[in-house]
Amino acid sequence: MAIPAPAATAGLRETKKQETRQLISDHATRLFIAQGFEQTTIAEIAAAARVAKKTVTNYFPRKEDLALDHQEQFAASLAAAVTARRQGESALAALRRAFADAVAAQDPVAGFSGQQFARMIADSPTLSTCLRGLHDQREQQLARALAEATGAHPDDITVQTAAGLLSTIHRVLFHRIQTLTLAGRPNDQIAHTIAAEATEAFDLLEPALSGYGTA
Repeated sequence: MAIPAPAATAGLRETKKQETRQLISDHATRLFIAQGFEQTTIAEIAAAARVAKKTVTNYFPRKEDLALDHQEQFAASLAAAVTARRQGESALAALRRAFADAVAAQDPVAGFSGQQFARMIADSPTLSTCLRGLHDQREQQLARALAEATGAHPDDITVQTAAGLLSTIHRVLFHRIQTLTLAGRPNDQIAHTIAAEATEAFDLLEPALSGYGTA
């Protein structure tokens, strides 16, 4: 019998870990939606996933991590768009383009979470607070990216102001998507509405930031 190569064994181990993580996350989300975030215990999640409580906390150190499992991607999204801007493209133009792409793809990171998930967050004080914190983190990471793009210090007032304006538009549009989702609008209709509203929102910043942070 052939002995699996170390790389293959490591690959299988990593696949198994990802499968376990996803299994726990799926059961947690189902319970949170059915019972409410605050009302659901780690023990219940572990029992549903048929794993030990310690396994749950090893994969998800905080209970909030079970519900909001795209936190790092969300917090880094605006900074990543600025860092990846095209030659001759301003920070505003890069963020505008990235948001349009996210809306077209109905990306959950942009707010397309589905009605049940949106309701779960809206009904949970803990998750609502966590989401506000993630918006703040996203603004901070954007400020660092803008500072690097312009050669300024992250505490520079222009950097801070630009980051605040750009992140606020994304915050407003995110909550607008959530509001329409909670109202029962289908994603295709939401995407159509948000695409038009995003154009108006980003247009407001064009006079001030059209050339800011140009690559």
